[in-house]
Amino acid sequence: MSNGLIPATILTGFLGSGKTTLLKRVLSESHGQRIAVIENEFGEENIDNDILVADTEEQIIQMSNGCVCCTIREDLRATLATLAEKRRKGELHFDRVVIETTGLADPGPVAQTFFMDDEVAESFLLDSILTLVDAKHGDGQLDTRQEARRQVGFADQIFLSKADLVDAATLDALSHRIKHMNPRAPQHRVDFGVVPIKDVFDLRGFNLNAKLEIDPAFLDADDHGHHHHGHDHGHEHGPDCGHEHAPGESCDHPHHHRHDDDVKSFVFRSDKPFNPARLEDFLGSIVQIYGPKMLRYKGVLNMKGTERKVIFQGVHQLMGSDLGPKWAPGEKRESRMVFIGIDLPRDVFQAGLSQCLA
Repeated sequence: MSNGLIPATILTGFLGSGKTTLLKRVLSESHGQRIAVIENEFGEENIDNDILVADTEEQIIQMSNGCVCCTIREDLRATLATLAEKRRKGELHFDRVVIETTGLADPGPVAQTFFMDDEVAESFLLDSILTLVDAKHGDGQLDTRQEARRQVGFADQIFLSKADLVDAATLDALSHRIKHMNPRAPQHRVDFGVVPIKDVFDLRGFNLNAKLEIDPAFLDADDHGHHHHGHDHGHEHGPDCGHEHAPGESCDHPHHHRHDDDVKSFVFRSDKPFNPARLEDFLGSIVQIYGPKMLRYKGVLNMKGTERKVIFQGVHQLMGSDLGPKWAPGEKRESRMVFIGIDLPRDVFQAGLSQCLA
């Protein structure tokens, strides 16, 4: 990468969803990239020793194919710092990092490490969070485990694994359910961990200043094929159907009412510009109160006083914004924000954001 930052990918997913299979596949594919893998030690299954060359007492292991594997014995920050230092000194060679979280982990703190710590931020760029969902057991896991729902809410990209083990109707229902929880993340169906490398790396899910074309999905999260003035309360089909339906089509999938998942998304939009100071105050206070329940939030904002788009996003309590490209001549200046979280009070957010308009 031109800026010299090492791209990092967080791989998450519930127990048995196939993270290790996917990783092995990525590590053994001949793509010419050297990958450093960081594993949370108490993973359900460590990477097979057959692709490791060294004795596993060592914290950082060079693999036979040139990849590097680390188990975390201290915190992630320290491990990343060590890797970056060894790479600078030429002791280790790798092109990117993949962090495999345990099946029960909340990816939030892992993602936050890349924003909070200056040393990490100077060396690494968080590329994206990938979540694997087991097509066969996913429904049950989403029903019973909030960790599984959170992992879906955090994702930039979702892989439905073991898709070959269920029928099309089951797969479609699961896919639709996940789309309600996180309309921003594209879904890929995969069998036996066979995923082309282009679907795994350089997705730029997290790049603030990357061009928005690469993540068009989050901007369309609430488009129903027709336009509203002001912001969209989603009256057409219940307040929480945050994804595309044809105009007038209702979201009446029978399974949808069975699962009123606590992880949901909603979109705020307005063609009036924001007052920057008011918006900053409101977002600051909202994050203080609801931060732990705010999984991901992201937006393109029309701010009073600048000719450029403002791109903003956050994870839990951590929020960042950046100046994007200029609004093109004739382009509709519309602010669009998407919030994905656990039982967030949509009306409080909508009313508060409306108050911040200039």
